[in-house]
Amino acid sequence: MKVDTTLTLGDFTFSRYEIPEQIPFGGEHRLTIHDRVGGARVIDAMGAASAPIEWSGIFIGAQALERALYLDGLRKAGKPLALSWSEFAFTVVIQSFHCEFKRFYRLPYRIVCAVVEDQTAPVEAIAAPDMDQVIGEDMQAANEYAKDIGHGKLSTLMGGLNQAIGAVSRFATLTQSALNTVLEPIAAVRTQVSVLLESANGVIRNATTLGGLLPENPAAQHINGLFSVTDALFQSSHLIHLDRTLGRMQANIGAIHGRGKSLTVAGGNLYRIAADEYGNAMDW
Repeated sequence: MKVDTTLTLGDFTFSRYEIPEQIPFGGEHRLTIHDRVGGARVIDAMGAASAPIEWSGIFIGAQALERALYLDGLRKAGKPLALSWSEFAFTVVIQSFHCEFKRFYRLPYRIVCAVVEDQTAPVEAIAAPDMDQVIGEDMQAANEYAKDIGHGKLSTLMGGLNQAIGAVSRFATLTQSALNTVLEPIAAVRTQVSVLLESANGVIRNATTLGGLLPENPAAQHINGLFSVTDALFQSSHLIHLDRTLGRMQANIGAIHGRGKSLTVAGGNLYRIAADEYGNAMDW
């Protein structure tokens, strides 16, 4: 088993299946809350309190029992230990260690560490997400939803959207007319999603009416109806997620030039105004 995380506790380095898939971190902030007469509230922040850090894994191999006993010895000693993985660093004391002896070469375990001190370097500033990265991640998610839905016309429209986005090197530098070449296929896909969503909802509504549940209907019809409803529910869920993802993309792209000025004019049209203000009639 290849691992991409180095997890150490004191002088003990976990390996292979001993390393968990996830390790929780964080905690609470100790607060004293004073509710005053009239509804006013005063909150005293008393300081951060780290939650216990706990995880589980499996000791496997010829040294499994020996390694488990060594870790249990660290629990019995009750001494502060350095715990670290990735960018995280803590001083902890092992609060509990539970191990199940199934075979001498296979021992599942669970450990809980009480945090003495959180020594992880704080992140005090973070850059805004890159627009191209955000749109790219949303496009990847949208493609997954569309693939699961598996509708021919929807897949064709998604292909056009992928082509339009693939032609963009950097969204922030595009003119409004160039952005429209991406916004238009997004709108086309969302229109098709609405059509498919209405169709799926129609199947679900029909199954909940008496017409879909009459006792004289043959069993085969009931079974087919159940399959249709199950498929419609699956499609509906994915269509909703796809529409939300595309909507977020649409909003992000539309906001690139969203802080424009307002013009109040008598007569004329949007094409003429765009030509006068932006030098391009298609930027309307």
